[in-house]
Order: sequence, then C-alpha cells, then structure tokens
Amino acid sequence: MATMTPESIVATITAAAADKKARDTVVLDVRGKSSLADYFVICEGDTDRQVRAIVENVTDQCALRDVEPVSVTGQRDASWACVDLDSVIVHVFLPGERTYYDLEGLWSEAPLQESLGQSVQLG
Repeated sequence: MATMTPESIVATITAAAADKKARDTVVLDVRGKSSLADYFVICEGDTDRQVRAIVENVTDQCALRDVEPVSVTGQRDASWACVDLDSVIVHVFLPGERTYYDLEGLWSEAPLQESLGQSVQLG
C-alpha cells in the first residue's frame, strides 16, 4: 500500500471520529508552526466511554490503512486522550478539559481546516 499523505490521514481520522459521534471536530494546520506534526485534529466526546470509543475507532481505521500510532496516551482516565500518528496528532477531550486546555486558543495562529476535500470509506 502506498504511504498515506497527512491530508488523507486527517480525512480517515475525521471520518472515524464522526462515526463515533465526536463533537466539534476541528483540524489545525500547524505546518511551519510546529515540528511535532503537520496537523492537529481536536474533537470531544460526552463521556469517558465515548472518548475511548473515538480513540479506538481512529486507531482501528488508521491501522486498516497501515498507519500505526507512535503512541496513544490518556485512555485510562479518558478526559484527554492523545493519538500520535507522526504527521497528525489527535486530541480527544471531555468538554470541560477541552475548554480548560484551549488548544485552539494556544494554536490560534494555525489555520483552521474546514474540510480537506477528501471522502473516506470506513471499514
């Protein structure tokens, strides 16, 4: 399988998160602003159980496309879970934690990506 672009990884992530009813998903383009990744995907779940389900579906759908995480953290407490996929980092929050840490505010100079124009079939 050909290597996936960061944009196609983002499309896979956002589709997988939406499949588990993630809310308020945003994509921050941090290329040139961070050496950590090209994109941050930020979303939230209503409960710790939903946060875990979102993370699991994101990692499963990426694995189906031969994209394995460098690390997955925060699933035990599940108030803020993070999936590092090298060029894309996924942050899944409970609503209060998302407000408290305000990653969108911290990275306010990074352009928000409404859509990367790609459709992904899950499965």
